[in-house]
Amino acid sequence: MGRSAIPSLADRLRASQAAKQTLLDRAQAAAASPEAVKRREERQAVVAARNLRIAARKAEQAWKEREAAERAALEAEALRAEQEARAAAEQEARAAKELERARREAAEHAEREAILAARRAGRKARKRRGR
Repeated sequence: MGRSAIPSLADRLRASQAAKQTLLDRAQAAAASPEAVKRREERQAVVAARNLRIAARKAEQAWKEREAAERAALEAEALRAEQEARAAAEQEARAAKELERARREAAEHAEREAILAARRAGRKARKRRGR
């Protein structure tokens, strides 16, 4: 009787190891071939070009953001100056109104005092005539 048709565990392990080694040898040969090296260099060149374009886009975006920030700062400064000018004008208008009100009150007070003085003088005159 000969060997059985069913391979043993050791036979299967040897066959598996041989198949793996064959695949490894084939992959190493393919990786070492001049065509594979050329393809790898081309891919690296494409990746480097892509990275360069990405870096240029990022630099341009950063420049645009910096420009936008500067514009926003200038606009904010102009708005703040405008608000300060408006506040100063409002303060000046309030001061002018207050001054006008004070003048009007002083004039009304002087007019009331004049009326009261005239009444007092009239009473005093009537009092003297009555004597």
